[in-house]
Formats: sequence, C-alpha cells, structure tokens
Amino acid sequence: MIAILDLNMGNLNSIYNAIYESGFDPEIVTKDDDLSEVSHLVFPGVGHFNAASKNIYDSTIDKTLKGYAASGRPLMGICLGMQLFMETGTEGGLSNGLGLIEGTVNKIESRKGVRVPHVGWNNADIIIEHPVLDGIKKDRDFYFTHSYAVSCSNKKDVVATTEYGEVFPCIIAKKNFIGFQFHPEKSQINGLKIIENFCRWDGAC
Repeated sequence: MIAILDLNMGNLNSIYNAIYESGFDPEIVTKDDDLSEVSHLVFPGVGHFNAASKNIYDSTIDKTLKGYAASGRPLMGICLGMQLFMETGTEGGLSNGLGLIEGTVNKIESRKGVRVPHVGWNNADIIIEHPVLDGIKKDRDFYFTHSYAVSCSNKKDVVATTEYGEVFPCIIAKKNFIGFQFHPEKSQINGLKIIENFCRWDGAC
C-alpha cells in the first residue's frame, strides 16, 4: 500500500497522479488513519516550517511518523516534508522537526544574482549511490521551489547537492527514509523514475 500523508500542507494531486502514472494505486491517509498496512509512505509538504511543526506536534502525528520510520518501511519526504526530517528549523522562529536526521533548516542567503525563493530547474549532483536513484544519471535537472535549505550534521546523510548561491543538500537519506528538496512529481521523466524506484524500494540500502 503506497500512502500519501495529508496534513493540509499543500496540494496532493500532483504526487498522487505521479505515483499513479508510475503504475501504482496510491491512497491518501490522514493523522487519524492506521498506518499498519502501509508499505510505503510519502510525506509531502508546502508552506511554513514553524506552522507545520505546530500542526504535527499539536496533532501528535509526530509519534506516528517516528514510529513508522522506526519500522523499517520506506518513507519519502518532499520539499517541506523533507525539511521536517531535521531536528530544527528557523523559519518563523526556532521550532522542532521530527529529528530523523541530525541538522537544521535555514534560509537561503539572498545575494547578487541569487533571488530567493529558489524557483525553477536546477541540477542535482549525486555524491552517494542510493537504490531510489537507480537509473538516474548524474547532474540531471529537477524542479525546485523553496526559500530554506537543510544543513546536515553528518555528511554521510547527504546523497546529492545543488548549488544556488551556496551548495546545499537536495537529497538526504538515512536507513529507510529519503528526502528530496526538489519535487520529483514535477520533474518529468527523471522525477517519475525516482517515484517508481521508491515505490519498489524495500527500505534497505
């Protein structure tokens, strides 16, 4: 069962359609649903880290997500969903993420020639092989839209980086979870390949 978690943090249609077009039948789940039958969970997100953190901890879905991650089943975070894997974020003041990966989330520095938010196509420099990236060539372009970027305490958690005024992780992974700063569901053929790989992944690296 491929499930997409709905926490009212963005439009789910694009990721739903991308999973469906990849040959799978996804289901939308909420904080009140039982995840025991879920084999793969997608945690998308668009919006504000502080507000999302409050939403997660006020609803106690944090315990469900941490429990799912500890189960060994594959978990994918997209954009804000990936950022919430981290320990803390600074958007709207310091607030807690899920703490699945050590590090924080900080605003991209605006400078000459670098407009924030970072919107559009940019390449991903893959530095560590991962099963979810099987068949993806190095330096492929993916679609980004974000103002904040993650900083990982451990380099081993960084699978790929992107440069936009500064170099930041655009794919992070640890154990059975993987996160993407870009939107695979909006990244055409390479993005769909990533989604297909994830849906076939057993969570082992």
